[in-house]
Amino acid sequence: MTFIEELVALLGPERVRHHPLDLIVFSKDAGVTSGKVIAAVLPEHTQEVAAIVRIARRHDTPIVPRGAGTGLAGGAVPVEPGLIVVLTRLNEIHEVDEVGRTAWVGPGVINLDLSRSLEPVGLHFAPDPSSQQACTIGGNVATNAGGPHCLADGTTIAHVLAAELVTADGSVVVVGSEAPDLPGLDLRAVVVGSEGTLGIITKVLVRLTENAPDVATLLIGFPTIEAAAGTVSGIIASGLIPAALEIMDQPMVVAVENFVHAGYPTDAGAVLLAEVTGTREGVKSGVAVISAIASRNDATEVRVATDSAERAILWKGRKSAFGAVAQAAPDYYLHDTVVPRTALVEVLRKIYEIGDRYDLHMLNVFHAGDGNLHPLVAFDARKPGMLERVQAAATEMVEVSIEAGGSLSGEHGIGLEKRHLMHLVFSDVDLDAQARVREAFDDAGMMNPSKILPEGSRCFDASGVRL
Repeated sequence: MTFIEELVALLGPERVRHHPLDLIVFSKDAGVTSGKVIAAVLPEHTQEVAAIVRIARRHDTPIVPRGAGTGLAGGAVPVEPGLIVVLTRLNEIHEVDEVGRTAWVGPGVINLDLSRSLEPVGLHFAPDPSSQQACTIGGNVATNAGGPHCLADGTTIAHVLAAELVTADGSVVVVGSEAPDLPGLDLRAVVVGSEGTLGIITKVLVRLTENAPDVATLLIGFPTIEAAAGTVSGIIASGLIPAALEIMDQPMVVAVENFVHAGYPTDAGAVLLAEVTGTREGVKSGVAVISAIASRNDATEVRVATDSAERAILWKGRKSAFGAVAQAAPDYYLHDTVVPRTALVEVLRKIYEIGDRYDLHMLNVFHAGDGNLHPLVAFDARKPGMLERVQAAATEMVEVSIEAGGSLSGEHGIGLEKRHLMHLVFSDVDLDAQARVREAFDDAGMMNPSKILPEGSRCFDASGVRL
């Protein structure tokens, strides 16, 4: 049988998509690149995934795992013609341990759906990417995604205890454990953030977080983005670690307010959205600290949400930021770097300069508390040379972030977007070590090939001789 015939025999025709229109739909994620798809398959349980992998291996066909397609770094885009394994139907919440505060879930479970299902027992899944209404837990694990509320709670790696994985030979293994201190190498930490290059995640054991007894959300306006960033530095220096600290510059505030009508002050140079959680007295104290520091930094407005409805609309504004830019242009390029908090103002100034030099329409929104920047360029890809200009500017933004002591990515992953920039952070020996780990999991090189590591990362042969 042909490759497609074997897949159809396993899954049936409805779950093997190879119509030209389907191939276009699955050829890209939310980023700006696309690839060539042979077929897209929709398995419903682990053993089907394992069988798919064995079929693909027999036919020497690369595999690209995919969740909801909300990724922005090309992680779910095939570099060479490949099979897309769509995991959205593995969407069962298998088991919730309320006492141990853990849950085994499928990779296709939508992030926000998991937390909503846990509301009756007073728990939630802490990582909350802006796309949490659509993004899946498997995608969160693959890229080690974060979100506004990871400032105090930590990114996805801190909330994953174990993962079931189908490896490149079709075997099913579990990395990590319910035990808090598993002996041996921490393969769980290797798999989290591996972007589908080590295998296909089919179940995840997540750590659950207790809902806070009290919460306060503050909307603070400032005359300049420097004043907003100075307030963030002051808050952290005070010893207070809020649940979230998010900054939007004026162009982004205007776009969001036009889109959501959340009551954001469009005349402000920047807006800080801060949230404090904990006991009633602790929250009251946190609000006082933030308000005082904001006042010292020339805040033009300090508003505390009066109820859950107002708090929800303020957060809807922040989490709708990327959708709001559709008012400005048909396409957008959203970047993701991390810089030390002390370098926020300096790097932002340079990023604005880069945007001006390339004559780009730029808006900024970022997780200010942990220095995770998200400069966003709104543009029209139909204009000749425009995408190339945007990508050239994006490379310079990464370079200034690295020069300031930052990192390539905070939560989007490397994917296709930044693999050519890995040498800015890693030496040849570092890249070779990562390539060796990848080979240990996938000796055939069929799992999401050509992602993360640049060509030539494998620098040494088995005897240690440079290639």
